[in-house]
Amino acid sequence: MIIDPHYPDIVLAFPYRGLTIEIEQGSSDNLTTYAAWVNYETGCAVAVPRAWTRADAIQRAKRWVDRKFYTDSSSI
Repeated sequence: MIIDPHYPDIVLAFPYRGLTIEIEQGSSDNLTTYAAWVNYETGCAVAVPRAWTRADAIQRAKRWVDRKFYTDSSSI
């Protein structure tokens, strides 16, 4: 059996608050889908595993960054 690795098809990358957000385009059940990766100094994370539009993936990725890196922990 030959392993078929997944190589992300990054269609857009841009800086946001000192981090880099990358939008990946793929398909699921013959529909175009998008995912958002966030790259930061010590690693990367999938912020949005699946979105149906590029705009939704971008918006949700920005919210993810704001929540994970810029939330005031004293208010939680």
